[in-house]
Amino acid sequence: MRYPKKLTVLQMSFLALAAVLNIAGANLALLIRIPLYLDTLGTFLAAILFGPFYGMVPGFLSGILTGMTTDIYSLFYLPVQLLTGLTAGLFFYEKSFRNGKYRIPLYAFVVTLPGTIVSSCITAFLFGGITSSGSTVVVQLFHHLGLNLTVSVFCVQLVTDFIDRTVMLALSLTVLHVLPVSVLTVLKKGDRTYGSI
Repeated sequence: MRYPKKLTVLQMSFLALAAVLNIAGANLALLIRIPLYLDTLGTFLAAILFGPFYGMVPGFLSGILTGMTTDIYSLFYLPVQLLTGLTAGLFFYEKSFRNGKYRIPLYAFVVTLPGTIVSSCITAFLFGGITSSGSTVVVQLFHHLGLNLTVSVFCVQLVTDFIDRTVMLALSLTVLHVLPVSVLTVLKKGDRTYGSI
């Protein structure tokens, strides 16, 4: 499988837009305090269009910017963003989802599991189960009911990550389905009249 080696200015602009989508989603989730993250829409779009390496770029940029502006916890979860972009790019790059929309939960689970393992370790060992996410309340509830902290974090994280990734993957596939074929072609192959780096 061949991944793009150089990106055009248009493609780099799309990666910047993808990072903004991640930031907007993360801030929305933080604002309304839901137990989801909504910060991987841009990551999925970039991973599907450009592959694993460029799939990590929006997550990296959004993690840094969100961590420096609205949510310091985002900096600590950068490895999860990078792992999600890498996994999504490896599994979804240039794949057709038209005949398998009912498999979206399966695809989402494949991307969710590695990130959940890493994020659970970060949440349990660095923060004692308490972060800015709305799922913290559920973790503390399970822990006070007698469940081990790490197990509580992993169980809650797995459920919330899975729902979050399923929603974000379905939304990203909807966006790609709505975009005209000509736009997708230019994004995937690049318009060399704008130059490349």
